[in-house]
Amino acid sequence: MESASDRPALEPLDTSDIRRILVVVAHPDDAEYGTSAAVAHWTSQGIEVGYLLLTAGEAGMQRPPEEAGPLRAVEQRNACRIVGVEHLTILDFPDGMLEYGLPLRRAIAREIRRFRPDAVVSGAGELHVPWGIDHADHRAAGLATIDAVRDADNRWVFRDLHREGLNPWGATWLLLTGTRPTHYVELDAEAERRGTESLSAHEAYLADLLWHPAPADLIPGALKQQGELAGVDRAVAFAAHRLRG
Repeated sequence: MESASDRPALEPLDTSDIRRILVVVAHPDDAEYGTSAAVAHWTSQGIEVGYLLLTAGEAGMQRPPEEAGPLRAVEQRNACRIVGVEHLTILDFPDGMLEYGLPLRRAIAREIRRFRPDAVVSGAGELHVPWGIDHADHRAAGLATIDAVRDADNRWVFRDLHREGLNPWGATWLLLTGTRPTHYVELDAEAERRGTESLSAHEAYLADLLWHPAPADLIPGALKQQGELAGVDRAVAFAAHRLRG
């Protein structure tokens, strides 16, 4: 078994060249399991953050999808407001049936070219994650985002985007969650509070999950655990890949 001393030391993520970050997830609430605390920190530092949700999360509640989708959008907008996110895009790929493929890559590349982020945050698309076996939608979203980051920077891929007036855009950083981390973002108590409240904003969704821990119990513990990897009180950890520069 790997011990803490066997793990490579994490480096602080240098955001001095980052002005805009795009967070890509499969569902409403996916960004709120730690990442949103980092988002709260980034927006407090003047970094603009946008969210791209690939589905409306309509299959994630006990109520019919036509009711769940709009309700989850409202809760996501509330969560965004708490952490300072003003740019929210929700696509209409089917919840629970998200498929890796060219349509998904195109949609993500389109948003990257439109928002023009310096960094893109996504899941790593791995089957095994620290909390168990990851959701099929999360895996598809992660793999498609990783590829779409390169697609967005290639003028010869998805040429129809150029006809939409969307020129190639290359992000500098790709920040992955749910995999072995390399870098961390140190957080203060305020970022932890806002991150916790952003998950609590998904009130109706969480009420359907009787097994779900209270956000006030879950998020501080998760941030403390990641902080221990970095040698700080609380943090969010990423596998950070510098793509240029």
